Amino acid sequence: MPPHDVLVVLYDDLQSLDVTGPLEVFTGAAHCVPGAYRVRTATLDGAPVRTSSGLRITPDLALPEAAPPDTLLVPGGQGTREPDPRLVDWLRTHAPRAGRKVSVCTGAFLLAAAGLLEGRRATTHWAMCDALAGRFPGVHVDPEPIFIRDGDLATSAGVTAGIDLALALVEEDHGRDVALTVARHLVVFLRRPGSQTQFSAQLAAQTAERPPLREVQHWITEHPAADLSVEALASRSGLSPRHFARAFRDEVGMTPGRYVDRVRLEAARRLLEDTTDGVGRVARRCGYGTPEAMRRAFLRALGTGPAEYRRRYRPHHPTAPQPSAPR
Repeated sequence: MPPHDVLVVLYDDLQSLDVTGPLEVFTGAAHCVPGAYRVRTATLDGAPVRTSSGLRITPDLALPEAAPPDTLLVPGGQGTREPDPRLVDWLRTHAPRAGRKVSVCTGAFLLAAAGLLEGRRATTHWAMCDALAGRFPGVHVDPEPIFIRDGDLATSAGVTAGIDLALALVEEDHGRDVALTVARHLVVFLRRPGSQTQFSAQLAAQTAERPPLREVQHWITEHPAADLSVEALASRSGLSPRHFARAFRDEVGMTPGRYVDRVRLEAARRLLEDTTDGVGRVARRCGYGTPEAMRRAFLRALGTGPAEYRRRYRPHHPTAPQPSAPR
């Protein structure tokens, strides 16, 4: 069987990890299954490019020399803000011939500019979703998932989500064992489901400036099943309940209760997506106490119950991903 040809498009001011992350995944899979992938990089004229971090990358070839690949990968970065019209034209003409079209982070802007996302579901870095939707109203932008597959198109959220997407593609091509081996070698989780939200509770909120409040935020995230009442959290911070509640709201941008609700919901979603724990156990591990209390929280926030959420968004494989020690 000939190798699966992966072509990575390069341009100035790209985000280097958008290239190197997926590249390490595909080349790692090629070590597991010799000849599985051939990964090459290309620029418009074959000249080296400089990434936004200053790293210089020398491509393997020029884009006009490249045959239609099985997977065309377009990274993101500052260079997508005012892209080279020649690159957009090349994508418009040649990208439809690729088997799969993949973007990482703001690489979705290049695919959209080439007309490849029109009428399709897509995502990008959470901070750029509104801009993508505003600039390309024909694209159905979903700001929440870390990656989206829509037929022969795949788009991912910011930076490291490109690794999750690449692992998903390797699993699709060569099975879970190969993808798991690559993930273990890279010391990453296999794999965050595409449906997993890119909005963590801590990203959605502000980080407190004062160390006691910041430490309380971390404590809440790490101990969702603990007593997280205002009184208990105030005691941990060394403040009175009234002072703590006011300071937390001022610095974090939401009340302690609202923050706790978000953290518990996020923890429950991850357990439903990534483990085989029953709904009752998930409810206890996340501080809801009873399945009914968790069901009400899910209905209020997501419009669906925990069992239906798991049915929709849990990966097909029942084994929960686990981190591994370096090899």
